[in-house]
Amino acid sequence: MYQICVSGAAHGDSVEEGKELARALGTAIAKAGHSLLTGATIGLPNYAAEAYKAAGGTMSVGISPGSSKIEHVMKYRLPTAAYDTILYTGLHYIGRDTLLITSSDAVVSIGGRIGTLHEFTIAMESETPIGFLQGAGGISEEIQHILAMAHPLRQHEKIVFSETADELVAELTKYLDEDHKKYHNLY
Repeated sequence: MYQICVSGAAHGDSVEEGKELARALGTAIAKAGHSLLTGATIGLPNYAAEAYKAAGGTMSVGISPGSSKIEHVMKYRLPTAAYDTILYTGLHYIGRDTLLITSSDAVVSIGGRIGTLHEFTIAMESETPIGFLQGAGGISEEIQHILAMAHPLRQHEKIVFSETADELVAELTKYLDEDHKKYHNLY
C-alpha cells in the first residue's frame, strides 16, 4: 500500500470540469488499496477523498495548513468529514504543500491553479513521481508546455499523463512497485 496524494483545484473552473474525474480518482486509489493524502481542502481533493471513503478506502489523511481543528475550519474554511485523520501543521499553505508532497509516494494532480503548480514544483524538486489526470483544464493541462520550456534544465524520471483514473493509478503503482522492489516487504 502506497501513500498517494491528490492535488488539484480548490476553486475555479477546473473544479466543475474535474468533479467526476476527482471522484473516479478517489475510487481508483481505494480499489488499488492505497492510502489517500490531500491538503484537506475543498474542491477536487475533497471530491476525491469523499469518493475514496465511499469506495471503502482504508486510510484518508488530510494535511492542514491550520494549527488546530478550530483554525482549519474557522480560519481556512476547510472540510473534515472525508478524512480518517487530519494533521494540523500550522505551516500555512506553503509549508503544508511541502509536507504533503514529500510525505507521499506519488502525486496525482487534477486541474488546478497556482497551488497545484506549487505542488508540482515540489514533486519535481523532491523527485516524487507525479501523474496528471487530464480533462479538467487548469494548470494540469499546461504542465507539458512548462516541461518543454524547462526541458534543458531538468529531466524528471516519472511523469504520467492519462485521461483515465484507473490507468493513471495503475501506471504509478507499477512504477512504485519497480522502484521499491527491494523494499517490498516494507509496503
